[in-house]
Amino acid sequence: MSSASLPEITVSPELLVAAQKSKAWDFQEAAKIVKRYQKSGYPETVLFETGYGPSGLPHIGTFGEVSRTVMVINAFRVLTEDKVPVRLLCFSDDMDGMRKIPTNVPNPEILEANMGKPLTDVPDPFGEYESFAHQNNARLRAFLDRFGFSYEFASSTEYYKSGKFDDMLKLCVEKYDAIMGVMLPTLGAERQATYSPFLPISPSTGRVLYVPMKSVNAADSTITFDDEDGTEVTMSVTGGNVKLQWKPDFGMRWAGLSVDFEMYGKDHHLNSKVYSRICSILGARPPEQFCYELFLDENGEKISKSKGNGITIEQWLTYAPSESLSLFMYQKPKTAKRLHFDVIPRQVDEYFQHLAAYEGQSIEQRLQNPVWHVHNGNPPKANMPISFSMLLNLVSASNAEDKETLWGFISTYADGVSPQTHPKLDELVGFAIAYFRDFVKPNKKFRVPTEAEAKALATLDSKLAAMDASSDGDTIQTEVFSVGKEHEYENLRQWFQALYQILLGQDQGPRFGSFIALYGIDATRTLIAKALKGELAN
Repeated sequence: MSSASLPEITVSPELLVAAQKSKAWDFQEAAKIVKRYQKSGYPETVLFETGYGPSGLPHIGTFGEVSRTVMVINAFRVLTEDKVPVRLLCFSDDMDGMRKIPTNVPNPEILEANMGKPLTDVPDPFGEYESFAHQNNARLRAFLDRFGFSYEFASSTEYYKSGKFDDMLKLCVEKYDAIMGVMLPTLGAERQATYSPFLPISPSTGRVLYVPMKSVNAADSTITFDDEDGTEVTMSVTGGNVKLQWKPDFGMRWAGLSVDFEMYGKDHHLNSKVYSRICSILGARPPEQFCYELFLDENGEKISKSKGNGITIEQWLTYAPSESLSLFMYQKPKTAKRLHFDVIPRQVDEYFQHLAAYEGQSIEQRLQNPVWHVHNGNPPKANMPISFSMLLNLVSASNAEDKETLWGFISTYADGVSPQTHPKLDELVGFAIAYFRDFVKPNKKFRVPTEAEAKALATLDSKLAAMDASSDGDTIQTEVFSVGKEHEYENLRQWFQALYQILLGQDQGPRFGSFIALYGIDATRTLIAKALKGELAN
């Protein structure tokens, strides 16, 4: 990736000043890189790296790491007035040994038969690529490409086998004692007795071996160990014969590639000092680092490639636009967030709310607005007359299964609005139907109104009957409020919750006056009539 392949960015003097003062997390991280080279001057290219372990299908957290790094790159480009070339390297640790069988892949017996081998030597259980790593790498690249990221892909296997890491590996042999001095204090007594930073690939079985070194020879860059069959083997550390344990590998990669910035999840935080010390031992300056909190599934457990829990990229994009996912990734990266299907509608509506606010904001406020970061400083015009949550409730009330039915309500409510004039809204209509079908409809539970609620509903019906069919949401909302007060609801929230439970089959819902304006007064009266007859209740 060269700077020429990045989206164009214009840095005005006003933008530069605002960016230098910005408290947005990505500008704060970018400022660390600027400070890193304040005295020495910038290298030919500033390198940003992300890491990925292809031991399972890529999950949404992998996307998050790349998208957040891209946001830091964009902030860095502003702070340097886009005068410093940058690269984003997405590095796949595909030479790791297969240690666990994912639960979300077919033909697990294929993986079981190849346990311990480098992931690029494990057959693809899907039968589509030359290895399991190639399958997972292809999936990773496909969704990065789908989002239009400018990046370079790197394979650990290719880097080790092609000799790109040979000089660093020879240096690791020379610095063996120093590296062991860093690693051994982090291990228990039993592990200390067998630990080696080098993991040789068995010449007899092809598996990645976790064995102690009998000797390490700095003069000819060789190691000696016992193979799985007990045979003593001496081999060079170069040319893909060995790989490094993951902690030394992290530090070696930082040193060998001259990485300037890398972010990682909280599970790496305790080891980050180890990575940095090994990088320093190998003669390089550790990169600037950012530690983000992990994503959790609906049960509060860490999402995992091997478990396949949480939401996949494909699933999110089935029910919501990509911008909503980018917004989720941008917000509060140092806060652990539950990543499950219930968060999707809120993220969609928040995105369009931020977008609507952007136009009237000052440049300082815009840099605090997530849509600036989602769209690399160039967000589109806001043009969303109906919220996603409102669309969901419209689908719920109408039981619509196609876009045409929903557009019948929308075009009556909003004059001049059509799929042609508002393609983004048309996209949301499709998402709303899919989301309702899969997540709302199976859980809808209508109830019969109590005697008091039935009287209030009858009053609401008579109020609506007296209203003009073209009344707006505010006018209708006032009448809905008045009915609740007339029927002496001490807490009007109870009145609205009753409306949601009785008419929509759910505990929460939209601003009810706006919903009626969209759904239609006559259609709402029909809904009330069905509720009063007990025809809606499950």
